[in-house]
Amino acid sequence: MGRFSKMHGLGNDFVVIDARDGAVEMTAARAQAIADRHAGIGCDQLILIGASDRADVSMRIFNADGSEVEACGNATRCVPLFMGRDVLIETKAGLLDAKEVEGGASVDMGRPRFDWDAIPLAYAMDTLTMQASWEDLPAPAAVNVGNPHVIFFCDDLDAVDIPRLGPIIENDPLFPERVNVNFAQVAGDNHLRLIVWERGAGLTRACGTGACATAVAAIRRKLMIGPMTVSLPGGDLVIGWTPGGTIRMTGPATHVFDGEADWSRF
Repeated sequence: MGRFSKMHGLGNDFVVIDARDGAVEMTAARAQAIADRHAGIGCDQLILIGASDRADVSMRIFNADGSEVEACGNATRCVPLFMGRDVLIETKAGLLDAKEVEGGASVDMGRPRFDWDAIPLAYAMDTLTMQASWEDLPAPAAVNVGNPHVIFFCDDLDAVDIPRLGPIIENDPLFPERVNVNFAQVAGDNHLRLIVWERGAGLTRACGTGACATAVAAIRRKLMIGPMTVSLPGGDLVIGWTPGGTIRMTGPATHVFDGEADWSRF
């Protein structure tokens, strides 16, 4: 039997498995089975906490479809809560410093990248105002914050058919590693509304890396200067970034319950 915790950040929910004392073999099929909300435990992402030679712990992230991804902001905020202390976390996106704050955590998410081949895109283009769009959407921006994001700043977010357009854009050949699709609207001074179609997970109540990428794109486009509040369906995050620096994300993290499971049954 293996122990796990069910946690969430703004409704973006996780099964968190501590694999530091005993290795847990995780395949795409097993992650998908655990994430299944009817026949499994149920989650948007599965998180494996392991040992690290470079940091306090390592973190691997599997989407509900079984794909392994580089970064997840909401999950990163859950790690210091899971550990009960401030932690340096080794991820595929680099080392992330996560500190406990009242009601959640504050995380240094590292420096964003803007080169077309760092997103990555299939061919060279300006990533601040891309020479690409879909139907009536405005020309987007692209940012890599450990994982790839494309951001559309819309005049009327409620008029966008996100469930239809999200998967079309996620799987467009322009994005060889697929992409997280962010639909944003300026809601006020240093305030954004955001809905994210997440790569491998679909519509989600919150996406921490999406909030980071969208805030960075808004600052690059001079829509605001930050720090800013990013309002997602699940709640608010505060994102700060100064060009040339690292991104700081602050927001809630919640422990729901602990449990045990036989991973060989999945």
